[in-house]
Amino acid sequence: MYINVIGAGLAGCEAAMQIAKRGINVHLYEMKPQKRTPAHKSDLFGELVCSNSLKAMRVESAAGLLKEEMRRLDSFLMKCADKCQVPAGGALAVDREIFARLVTEGIESHPNITVIHEEITELPDDAITVIATGPLTSDSLAKAIEERFGDSLSFFDAAAPIVTAESVDMDFAFTASRYDRGGDDDYINCPMNKAEYEVFYNALVNAERAPLHDFDANDPKVYEGCMPVEVLAQRGEGTLRFGPMKPVGLTDPRTGHRPWALLQLRKENAAGTMYNLVGFQTNLKFPEQKRVFSLIPALHRADFVRYGVMHRNTFLCSPKVLDSDFSVKENKTLFFAGQITGVEGYMESAASGIMAGINAARLLEGKETLTLPRTTMIGALSMYIADPTVKKFQPMGANLGVLPELENRPRDKKERAGAYAKRALDDLNNFLIKNNGE
Repeated sequence: MYINVIGAGLAGCEAAMQIAKRGINVHLYEMKPQKRTPAHKSDLFGELVCSNSLKAMRVESAAGLLKEEMRRLDSFLMKCADKCQVPAGGALAVDREIFARLVTEGIESHPNITVIHEEITELPDDAITVIATGPLTSDSLAKAIEERFGDSLSFFDAAAPIVTAESVDMDFAFTASRYDRGGDDDYINCPMNKAEYEVFYNALVNAERAPLHDFDANDPKVYEGCMPVEVLAQRGEGTLRFGPMKPVGLTDPRTGHRPWALLQLRKENAAGTMYNLVGFQTNLKFPEQKRVFSLIPALHRADFVRYGVMHRNTFLCSPKVLDSDFSVKENKTLFFAGQITGVEGYMESAASGIMAGINAARLLEGKETLTLPRTTMIGALSMYIADPTVKKFQPMGANLGVLPELENRPRDKKERAGAYAKRALDDLNNFLIKNNGE
């Protein structure tokens, strides 16, 4: 007996590991290296396309709570991430290359996992199956999914450029973490005064964008969390100063004052030789990226090792298709996991893979499938994607707003976040005890 897992991204690798560690054979299908999506560059599993940040570590934050829940569910990817962490203040960021290699080695070395490098173009019916093909599902399989379920939606996602550390002019930059959280050298900060910002802003909103080619260029649905910086800027001259270029919590040592605007660069690899332009996802043409972003004083001689790209993401109208255990309503032997389900974010995707893998294994073993308590972040996201009352379904990442309200809600924001986290982890521990660790 075996279970199919389609896709070796974050969700697929988590699902495969959850199944395999329960003594069940896994047929893991991955179309790379024979075929790649427009956004993928590496042949390794678990490739991080958009950013190397896995968001906040503090358990009192939504992202931190999600990761702590994953650890308590014995997350394979969290173990890999912890081994290749790079400094990023209060965030968990990883060396992408090392992370992908650890994921690939772990999957390929597991005796219960057979990796098959082949594109799947139809929904399998030979065994219990987890579809974890991600937001860039191949055209053939996407067509098969649409024919089967309909209501498939698409939106556009964008990745930020990367520059070499040595090309950043530190005469116009300084190292510090916002509000002094984390190490002093976790971020390189590129400040701008009012005049410099206005020149940059005008160039940005008037820069030429890359064509969307085979995507729907007439009506792209852009996910808010990965909004291209040039699209965000068009909302108003001050938008960036309250978004990715907000200067709060930082003081320019050259002036002794908070800058008018500021771009942060985050380490892209453990060696600190490459830096990511934080929040600068973009669809500008490559020469335009070089021209416009070089107007930021610290980047006037920047060497871009990767330019930003924009690509299509596809997701199901999950409330009509899926139950909260990530199985298909009309076919309980078929599961979906990852961003194709409408959970948004790296760790959210991986967490859904954990649950889909656990439930696929339980189904094979003749056990009832599970949904974590609604008070947990994973449980709340699982129920959100299956909520039939959601009429205009859009991707959802971890946030405290998806959790049920507290009975005794503290007024203080930090205390309130801590109370949410304590309730979630207490309920998760009780749930695991009740279900013998699952």
